[in-house]
Amino acid sequence: MMRGIRPLLRGSTYSGMLFAYCGAVASLPLLPFALVPTLVWPSAPYGVQVVLVLLVWAVLIGAVGLARTTRRALIPLARRLLSVPLAAPVTARQRTNEPGTAPSPADRWRTPLWLLLHVALGWTGALVSGVLLVAGLTLPAMGWFRAEAGLSLFGWSVRAEPGWRSWVVVLCCLLLAAAVCAVVTHALRWSAPRLLGPSSAERLALAAERELRLAERNRLAHELHDSIGHTLTATTIQAAVAGEVLCADPVAARAALRSIEESTRAALEDLDYVLGVLREQRAETAPTRTLADLPELFDRLRHAGAVVEPRLSGELAQVQGTLSRAAYRILQEGLTNALRHGAGGPIKVRVAAEPDGLELSVVNRTGEGTGPRSFPTSGHGLSGLAERVRLLHGEFEAGPDGSRHWRLAVRLPVRLSA
Repeated sequence: MMRGIRPLLRGSTYSGMLFAYCGAVASLPLLPFALVPTLVWPSAPYGVQVVLVLLVWAVLIGAVGLARTTRRALIPLARRLLSVPLAAPVTARQRTNEPGTAPSPADRWRTPLWLLLHVALGWTGALVSGVLLVAGLTLPAMGWFRAEAGLSLFGWSVRAEPGWRSWVVVLCCLLLAAAVCAVVTHALRWSAPRLLGPSSAERLALAAERELRLAERNRLAHELHDSIGHTLTATTIQAAVAGEVLCADPVAARAALRSIEESTRAALEDLDYVLGVLREQRAETAPTRTLADLPELFDRLRHAGAVVEPRLSGELAQVQGTLSRAAYRILQEGLTNALRHGAGGPIKVRVAAEPDGLELSVVNRTGEGTGPRSFPTSGHGLSGLAERVRLLHGEFEAGPDGSRHWRLAVRLPVRLSA
């Protein structure tokens, strides 16, 4: 019994009924236009006129539901007053980002159907609950002043009698009015996700939008890992070098400190950009480092005391866009691993731009029993590189090259610009 009464005690039941009343009231401005058939055909039977008015009224309400602004206004109201989790309406831009997400003709009629149901339930609930409330509030007063008083509606009558019976009737009327509110609210709450919620095409567009956001955040995580990891490794080594030669070779120490300053400034730009995107704020400029910035990267490593032997071939300047940026980050991560885990000696870097592919390789010496797998790391370096290469449909290889060397080799399919 308590389970059946519980909905009558919830505030959301009556806020949902208020939402239904709003639908009924909002339809009133269309009623004068729906009365036009009675003016055009005044000699029609009364029943025919009523049917025509209701039909024209329903058509006008459905036409209002076809407007996009109607759906945008209904969703937050239903979410607030019905306590139903509804996704925000899909914008035209979200649909155009993913092919095959255009709304079908059936989807376009979901909002008019909801609006008709909303108005119909609003008027039904208002009339029934209003009659019950009026009966419940007036019957005791009638019974107090006139013993034979009563109410009659549509052939149904209730006679007010003094005593406890009239109060039982009052209680029943109030409970029935509350039950009507609960039924109307439940019907609206049940139909809202089905008619106002996202359709299959909109779900596809929302899923595509989420996938794009996750891909962007994943890319930013890789960018941040590569940039900050390289900077911390390089600056640690450069600081050690500057400390060792500070007295013996002040010029070299100043060069190492200057390199630390440049590296940290570049890392701060990357960090500021990534945090701006994660906070959903637009950064002023996105840091774009490409293969054209490799000489600067090699210089920073040389200031850290590393011996870098680059071998560049092909038309690297013609490698543009995402591929050039990804190649730079791959080489940056490979050189960072060489600095972090290498055992000294030259680091050989090869970049070859061929007509059908871009080849990258980093080879460094390792001590006995050492290598990237034997050092404590976050575990995201090589796996992140492999994922980046996979997304570019390339080939990735990392492992020992002989007994004393470690080799990172990547091949990316490329189209050279004309």
